[in-house]
Amino acid sequence: MDFNEVIGQKEAIDRLKVLADNERVPHAMMLCGPQGSGKMAIAIAFASYMLTRGIDDELRLRQANAMLSNYEHPDLHFSYPVIRPAGTSAEHKMISDDFSKEWHEMLKKDVYFTMDHWLTAMNAANQQAQIGAGESDDLIHKLSLKSSQGGYKVSIIWLPERMNGECANKLLKLLEEPPYKTLFIMVCEQPEKLIDTIRSRVQRFDIRRIDDESLKQALITRRGLDEDMANRIAHIANGNWNRALDNLDANNDNRQFFDMFVMFMRMTYKRDVRELKKWTDVVATYGREKQRRMLQYFMNMVRESFMYNFHKPELCYMTQAEEQFAKNFARFINEANVVEINELLERCFRDIGQNANAKVVFFDMALNMIVLLIRK
Repeated sequence: MDFNEVIGQKEAIDRLKVLADNERVPHAMMLCGPQGSGKMAIAIAFASYMLTRGIDDELRLRQANAMLSNYEHPDLHFSYPVIRPAGTSAEHKMISDDFSKEWHEMLKKDVYFTMDHWLTAMNAANQQAQIGAGESDDLIHKLSLKSSQGGYKVSIIWLPERMNGECANKLLKLLEEPPYKTLFIMVCEQPEKLIDTIRSRVQRFDIRRIDDESLKQALITRRGLDEDMANRIAHIANGNWNRALDNLDANNDNRQFFDMFVMFMRMTYKRDVRELKKWTDVVATYGREKQRRMLQYFMNMVRESFMYNFHKPELCYMTQAEEQFAKNFARFINEANVVEINELLERCFRDIGQNANAKVVFFDMALNMIVLLIRK
C-alpha cells in the first residue's frame, strides 16, 4: 500500500516521511486518533515505505511491492484482537494467526474498517475480542528471527488497548529490549486504557480527522458521487470515512440505532415503563459489541441534539432523518441535563464492557432517563 492511497492526512504523512528520510524513526510509535481517520491505512503505508526503502534492485523492489499489496510480506507482522470460537480448548492460547485468513481477506477489501467489520469477519456472536498472552509469546518468537529481506521487521498492533494484563507486561519487555531493526507501530483509539509504562516507551503521533475536502474528493473519485451529495456526506461524516460510507449504506447499523434512539426517547418522555421493558428485552439480545456501538451512537445523538439548540448548522453533523427528529426533540436536551445524560450513557457503556447483565443495565438506564429528560 502506498501513501497516495491514504485519504487526506498530508501533514501526518509528510512528518513520517521526514523521520524516515532523516533516519530518525523511533523503534516504537503509536498512531492515535478518532475512528475512521485512517490510522491503519497510514500505518500500513508507512510500514510499506520502511520495508522498501534502500532496495535498489528493480526485481527485488517489484517482488517486495507484490508481497505488500497482499499484506503478506514476511517482515510485516500484524497483531489484533481475536475471539475464542465455541469449542476451542481452554488450554489453547488464542493468537492473531488463528484468524489470519479472515484478517487478510478483510484488508484486501478495505483498510478502512471498524471493530464491527472485524467481528463480522470472525463470525463473532456475543463475544468481545481481545489480545491475549499467547499473542505476545508468538510475537517474541517471530521478531527474534532475522529479517528475511535484510531490512526492517515491522510489527503493526491494532487496538493495543485491548491487550490483557499478561500480554501488556510481556510486550513491555519487548519494547524495552527491541530486536535489531524492528519497528513497532501501534494503532490506538483509546490510549488512556494502555498501561502507563507502555505509553512512556512509545512516541505518540496524533492523527486528526480527515479534512472535509479530502473526504469529498474521495467520495467523488471512489464512490462516484456528484459534488453536492459528496459535500453533504463529507460534512455529516465529520472526518470519519467509515461514517461517510455508512451514510451510503441503506442497511447500516446507524439506521437501526436511530430507530432505537427515537423509540427509546419517545417512551421515556411518555414514562411508558411497560414498553421500555420490552425495548430493554430487545436490546439485550444484541451482542455486547453491538450494544456498546449503540450506546456510542446514543451519546453522539445527545451531543448533536444539544448543539442543534444553538442554531449553527456548521456545528451539527446529522443526517436528514436525524435532523428532522432533532427539530422537536432537541429542546429536551439542555444545560440542566446534558452532562448527566452523557454520564449515564457512559456508565452503561462501561458496565456492558464489564459483562454486566444487559437487561438490568438498560432498564436502569431507561428509568434514570425518565427523570433526566424532564429537567429544564
